[in-house]
Amino acid sequence: MTETLQPGESPGFLLWRATLRWQRMIAAALAPFELTHVQFVLLACAWWLNEQGETPSQAAVARQAGTDVKMTSQVLRSLESRGLLERRPDVSDARARRIVATRKGKAVAPKAIAAVEAVDAEFFAAVPAKQTVRLLAALAGEE
Repeated sequence: MTETLQPGESPGFLLWRATLRWQRMIAAALAPFELTHVQFVLLACAWWLNEQGETPSQAAVARQAGTDVKMTSQVLRSLESRGLLERRPDVSDARARRIVATRKGKAVAPKAIAAVEAVDAEFFAAVPAKQTVRLLAALAGEE
């Protein structure tokens, strides 16, 4: 007979609790920007790709973020309606849209990134950064 783990001994339960705590902290940091977490991730990814000289398609933004393409399209549309992004027609594919951060998006993205990075620094302070990154990359299947 196997021994039943207590909740505080269960890695999955602890990950769940840690994730919820981190998400609450991120939501609070993003509140002044009126961004949800997924809106932030997609804006930050689009902005970063633009900063690298790319004009990514919606699918490329989704790949960068690791999000579902259909959901990404919906969220990018909402960011466009707020004036943070433009979804421009792709000249080589009439069905595709190219994503460009607007002046407003270019102003908001780095500030929101700094706020999220501050939360990450506080949240993960108990564990050395390289160790944290290695662990999370392994858990994400990216190692």
